[in-house]
Amino acid sequence: MTDYRAMARDNLLLHFSKPQVDNLLVLDRAEGPYVFDTDGNRYIDALSSLFCAQIGYSYGAEMAEVATRQLTTLPFNTNWATAHPAALELAEKVSSLAPADDYRVFFTDGGSESVEAAWKFVREHYVALGQPQRRKAIARKVAYHGVTLGALSFTGIPGFKNDFGTPPIEVTHVSNTNPFRAPDGDDPAAFCARLLAEVEQAVRDAGPDEVALIIAEPIQNAGGSIPAPPGYWKGLREIADRYGILLMADEVISGFGRIGEFFASSREGVAPDLISVAKGITSAYAPMGAVLARSRVVEPLIDNGGRVFRHGVTFAGHPVSAAIALKNIEIFERDQILENVRALEPHLKARMEDLRTLPIVGDVRGAGFFWAVEMVADADNTRLDQAQRDKLIRGFLPKRFREAGLIARTDDRGDAVMQIAPVLNSDAALLDEIVDRLGEVLVDAGKEIGVAEPALA
Repeated sequence: MTDYRAMARDNLLLHFSKPQVDNLLVLDRAEGPYVFDTDGNRYIDALSSLFCAQIGYSYGAEMAEVATRQLTTLPFNTNWATAHPAALELAEKVSSLAPADDYRVFFTDGGSESVEAAWKFVREHYVALGQPQRRKAIARKVAYHGVTLGALSFTGIPGFKNDFGTPPIEVTHVSNTNPFRAPDGDDPAAFCARLLAEVEQAVRDAGPDEVALIIAEPIQNAGGSIPAPPGYWKGLREIADRYGILLMADEVISGFGRIGEFFASSREGVAPDLISVAKGITSAYAPMGAVLARSRVVEPLIDNGGRVFRHGVTFAGHPVSAAIALKNIEIFERDQILENVRALEPHLKARMEDLRTLPIVGDVRGAGFFWAVEMVADADNTRLDQAQRDKLIRGFLPKRFREAGLIARTDDRGDAVMQIAPVLNSDAALLDEIVDRLGEVLVDAGKEIGVAEPALA
């Protein structure tokens, strides 16, 4: 029998993991919402493989058909001074789904690349306008925007970035939109007003004529599925417009169905100047990302003598990935994927809210098929201390999730959270099973750190 764990130990460097990983989970097949490891164990993929596999794992034959057709027609071409039908058709389709009718599409290979490319659009835009001094940005604390050095500048997690030196982009990080424990968190209007006032003050402090970009996720991933209060995004739009700043929505996670829309910005009633996407654009059947830029961003480059956009990625817009993305969107529309999320969002929300009966659960938050629970130490919602977080997140929970046959996520940004992001074609019965298993794990987690637990309702 092949010893895959030994192969990993000797040859593979994992992402965001210690080089030496004991008892590595090795998956070798998948079907529907389930994945199977090399020992034959079945798990519900309640994380959509890190928010990527939007439609699950049963569309391989359809994807293979379009990939084969593309590979036997035009297996590769760049988007450097040439183009190909799959990329052109995909750009037209994505533009048609966007929150406004004047977006153009620049393809990348993934999320970090999309954020990096978006910043280059921002810089080229202001240079073309004769405002090269605009080199600063506003982002949010705890937010994750990518690992390339430019994208890492926006990321608001010091532990991810401090050891890599001074960021190339000067970024002011403001509060995120998590109301839990906020003094005005129970008053959405007051909470929103305070957050927007902080953003505006950050712009003023940085120099209104030096700030180029405000970047945020419509629903923040890091810290645990954090939505924005009503009016927040319209407020960001107003601040950006008042000071001549571009507004960007990082939709690498929230885009392509996660909250029941192709773009979460549409639900917020705002058309950002730039939108970054990846993950769900192909439902992970192939790697791809993109930046959507509105005409106001691109036109100065065109009007100023046809400036060269000084950025490119060799494999971005790969013909096979583009063909798969087109098929993915076709499946979304044919199988009513967005409609399923919208229909079942109230059910999933109600089931997640049931978990509040557990003493270890301090907060439940999220939207669509993207939810988190924050674990606490007591009825006063005391944060778990470092020893408790280490015991649960790095010790107990990974093993317990595997015993429960559940792929979910634990995260530690000072606040200990569990996240789920089920595949978007899940039915109510599957969602119930996911929440039931999550509840069982939470009960055992409470026992592990000495938090008394009642029976689940």
